[in-house]
Amino acid sequence: MFIELDLQSDVPIYTQIAEQLVEGIASGELKPGEALPSVRSLASDLNINLHTVNKAYQSLKQEGFLQVHRKQGVVVQPAGMPDVTAAFLGKLRRQLRPLAAEAIVRGMSEAEFTEICLAVYRRDYTEEGELHQ
Repeated sequence: MFIELDLQSDVPIYTQIAEQLVEGIASGELKPGEALPSVRSLASDLNINLHTVNKAYQSLKQEGFLQVHRKQGVVVQPAGMPDVTAAFLGKLRRQLRPLAAEAIVRGMSEAEFTEICLAVYRRDYTEEGELHQ
């Protein structure tokens, strides 16, 4: 899995790492039980502090996406992914609310907003963010 960091982004680096790992799991690029690089190895590859990688891994462990073993290292959760919870639904609503509001203010229709949401969910878009037709 290739992780790309935007060091100029307002999004913390550990969040960028965590989000890209979840995207890798969602796309099937990372399989249940698959080993991930060690904290030191990934930090070295990305040229960042190892505590940043550790924070990303620990965050994903707490959410149930990863298992961290002393001897086996870090692996994608082999026992299945976490279920949809009330906490997740709340997080989803909080994150979508400002995007929906901005779309409304900019004059985007509900149909356009929904189409983009579906395309993102289905991963049916190009790297440039354009929808596949």
